Amino acid sequence: MLFLEAVQNALRSVAIQALLTWERLESGVSYNLVSEKVKANPYDLYERLRRQDPVHRMRLVKAWALTQYEDVNTVLLDHKRFSNEERFAHTQYRTLLDFDPPDHTRLRSLVSQAFTPRAVSELGPRIQRIVDELLDAVADKDRFDLIGDFAFPLPVIVIAEMLGVPAQDRERFKDWSNDVALSIEPILDDEQIGRAQRSTAELFEYFEGILEQRRRSPQDDMISALLAVEEEGDRLTHEELLSMLVLLLVAGNETTRNLIGNGMLALLRNPDQLQRLRENPDLLDTAIDELLRYDSPVQLNLRIAREDVEIGGKQIRAGQRIVSIIGAANRDPAVFTAPDVLDIGRREKSHISFGRGIHHCLGAPLAVLEGRIVFTNLLARFASIRLLSEPEYRDQIVLRGVENLWVEVARSPRIEDFNSPVVATSMS
Repeated sequence: MLFLEAVQNALRSVAIQALLTWERLESGVSYNLVSEKVKANPYDLYERLRRQDPVHRMRLVKAWALTQYEDVNTVLLDHKRFSNEERFAHTQYRTLLDFDPPDHTRLRSLVSQAFTPRAVSELGPRIQRIVDELLDAVADKDRFDLIGDFAFPLPVIVIAEMLGVPAQDRERFKDWSNDVALSIEPILDDEQIGRAQRSTAELFEYFEGILEQRRRSPQDDMISALLAVEEEGDRLTHEELLSMLVLLLVAGNETTRNLIGNGMLALLRNPDQLQRLRENPDLLDTAIDELLRYDSPVQLNLRIAREDVEIGGKQIRAGQRIVSIIGAANRDPAVFTAPDVLDIGRREKSHISFGRGIHHCLGAPLAVLEGRIVFTNLLARFASIRLLSEPEYRDQIVLRGVENLWVEVARSPRIEDFNSPVVATSMS
C-alpha cells in the first residue's frame, strides 16, 4: 500500500511539473497553486503574473487567472456574464456562494437583516465582553498564541451566539470549520476531500439536532428565524437551510480569524506602522482597510464565463473557469502607490477583499466591527507585542491565514484598572 501510494504521488508530481512547464513555455511564467513557497508568500508570483501575463492560462486547474485590479473588479461586478454556479466543488451541497439570481437574491434576503450596519452595531457590547474574557484568560501569560487563544475562538463564539448554538458545543466547531473551509479550494488530495465531506456530514447531522430542538422550542436566534421561513414552504428548502447554517458558521469564522491573524502579523513585521497606530488611534478605520488590502483573508474568487468574452486581448470561451486573484488586484501598482508597502494611512481606491457586486461579503460589517474592537483592545492591553517566531500558513490557497501566531507581550501600566471601551462602528 505504501509503495503504491509513493508511486501515485510520484506520478502526480511529474504530471504537475509537465503542466507547469507547458504554462511557462506559453507565457514565460507559471502559477503553481500547490507550491509551499507560493502559499507562504504568493505576492512575488502575483507581481510576475501581472507584469508578464496578466490574463494567464492556468494549465494545472484549467482556468484563466486575472491579476489586474480593473479586470478582477469587472468580473466580480458582472454576475450576468460571469457565473458563480458550477465552480470548483468537492462537496455534494451548494451554498449562497454557488447561486446566481434569482436563487441568490432569495437566499441572501433571508439572512441579510442580521448583517445590516445597525444590527451588527448592536452586537458591539457583546463582542467587547467576549474580547475581554479571552484576553483575561491569557492575563497571566507573557507568551501566547494569538490565533489559538484569541483570533480563532472570538468569531466562532460570535457567530455561534448569533445562530443560537449552545456554548458547550463551540469547541467542536474548530475542526469542522477548518475542514469544511477546504471545500472551496481548487486543488485537494483525496485525504482533504474526505475530511471536507466527513465534517460537512457531521455538521449537517449536528444542525439537524439543533433544528429539531428549535422546532419544539423556538428562541430569539437566527436558527429559529430561518426555521420559521423554512416552514413557509416556498422560500427556503430544508437542504438550503442546512447549507446556509454551515456557510454562516464557516464564513463567519474564517474571514475574521484571518483578518486578525494576517493583520497583526503585518503590523508586527512593520513596527513603524504598529507604533503609528498606537500614536494615532484615529487611523483605525483606514488601518483595517489597509490590512485587508495588504494581505487579504480571501485571495481568490472563482467564476464561470457564461459567454465568449475578451479580457486583456485574450479570448475566454463560454464555460471556461476564471480565477480572479484578489490578492494580486489589491497590490496592483496601477491603482495603489507602492502597493507592497504597508501604509495604515492609505486613502486610495478601495480594496476588493470583500468582493464586489451581489456577492460582496455579507458578513463584512461584522468582520470590520470585530477587527476594530480587537485591534483597539490589543493595543490598549499591551504596551508591546513582539513576534516570537515566523508562523506557518494553513494549507489553503483561497483562504489565506496562519496556523498560529506566537507573540510575547508586555502589559500596559495599571492593567488592573483597565476598562476597555466598547468600540462603536462607523460603517455606512
